[in-house]
Amino acid sequence: MENMLLAGILSYLLGSIPNGLWLGKAVWHTDLREHGSHNIGATNAWRTLGKPAGISIFLLDFAKGAVSVYLASLLVGTPVFMIVCGILAIVGHSCSLFLKFKGGKGVATGLGVMVMLMPLPALIVFLLWLAIVKVTGYVSLGSIVAAACVPLLAWLMDYSLEFILFGVLAAVFIIVRHHSNIGRLLKGTESKIQAAKR
Repeated sequence: MENMLLAGILSYLLGSIPNGLWLGKAVWHTDLREHGSHNIGATNAWRTLGKPAGISIFLLDFAKGAVSVYLASLLVGTPVFMIVCGILAIVGHSCSLFLKFKGGKGVATGLGVMVMLMPLPALIVFLLWLAIVKVTGYVSLGSIVAAACVPLLAWLMDYSLEFILFGVLAAVFIIVRHHSNIGRLLKGTESKIQAAKR
């Protein structure tokens, strides 16, 4: 029980680390909350600060999800609790303790979780996301479609029920976090991805 509690707390705290905010301020002297979409995630960093910032923040946010699941595997070891800690990391990213329970949309952190839990579906959804972004220029559309495919892939690849349910929860959470993007996509006012020149 103590290990479960420790793993859960660490996962939420890891997820809560606002890499985009802290790195943006420390390295680029920019508060991402004051620019672009006002989001602290990799997409806004890419648009506001340039490719190195976007890639760095993506990788750090990805690592939060992956490390959380890895810690759960070490401290507890059950697939169900690894899933729980992955979800806590995603929630921490989107409802950060350090940002008055606000945060990013959970895509990079969610991918980190998924790589640890379901590597092949994770690779497929990442390639799908990449293809959609390349063709349309819309990161949000790629994220929404990729998230929606997670439970379907888990089911098609015969993962157990808890992994399918994780896929459903993660997909719903990420899609809901993109509700404003969905509105802009429907109106045709969503911004396409374009890196800032720095």
